[in-house]
Amino acid sequence: MNSTDLSVLKAAVDWLNNGHSVAIATVVQTWGSAPRPVGSWLAIRGDGQVMGSVSGGCVEDDLIRRVQSDILTRSTPEMVVYGVSQQEAARFGLPCGGTLRLLVEPKPEVQVLEAILHSVSHHQITSRTVQLSNGKSELEPGSRTDSFLCNEVFMKTSYGPRWRMVIIGAGQLSLYTADFALASDFEVIVIDPREEYAEGIDRDQVQFIKGMPDDVLLEIGVDSHTAVVALTHDPKLDDMALMEALKSPAFYVGALGSRVNTQKRKSRLLDFDVTQEQVNQLHGPVGLHIGALTPPEMAISILAEVIAVKYGVSIPKKN
Repeated sequence: MNSTDLSVLKAAVDWLNNGHSVAIATVVQTWGSAPRPVGSWLAIRGDGQVMGSVSGGCVEDDLIRRVQSDILTRSTPEMVVYGVSQQEAARFGLPCGGTLRLLVEPKPEVQVLEAILHSVSHHQITSRTVQLSNGKSELEPGSRTDSFLCNEVFMKTSYGPRWRMVIIGAGQLSLYTADFALASDFEVIVIDPREEYAEGIDRDQVQFIKGMPDDVLLEIGVDSHTAVVALTHDPKLDDMALMEALKSPAFYVGALGSRVNTQKRKSRLLDFDVTQEQVNQLHGPVGLHIGALTPPEMAISILAEVIAVKYGVSIPKKN
């Protein structure tokens, strides 16, 4: 779940608990060049207040009108389609003849939304199945491999925690990496025990933790939505963190260092409680090879590699 959809969830829970009528619209299908992906949320309050987006602004005004004048009076979900014809696509500003299909729930269950918010806050994945005949939802544990599904009977979708990047070290490269990670909608945590970095990274949105990286990783819990990037260039700190990260479900683990140093690090890790298969998961030297020389360029290469792994894009082998 990205930060936008998480904001929608929090707003919907708050509005419902304060007695407002609320409808939730979910993108269930797109054709052509639709601005928002399947699963995107929009919460609409009875007075027209909105949180989130389903089209980047193309259809929201019309959807608010429909919700206020008709949909909120209903008790079951309604399917709304925009851009069936080229003329309608042009009318609503959908690019390239794009078409958007939305499921609008006029009576979302606040207890269900609160349960989803609780699981997301605790870095768990929850699957929700909504029956289109009555709007009732059922929750069960989900996984990253779950697929979005919507047919004439039900909609099934999964909600997980925000993607998270844990950076080991609070140096200059970490600063730029944190900035690009925030811009890419990652939650960012920086860990460094060194006194000279005790002030941490001066970023309101970045959580700085002063402590031994391996201990902190165990404390915060590394899940399948977490990337761990070791950037201190100090084996005493990086290697200890990598030992825990490689044994965790982290979707990405990378470390700064030359090719020679990376091979030495992998050999050292094998002397500890790390298997060959786990060591093979280490991305090093960290980042895509783009000829990066400066800290900002290196940070871009790191984020590019992390994002590629996140979406399952093939990465050229590093010799």
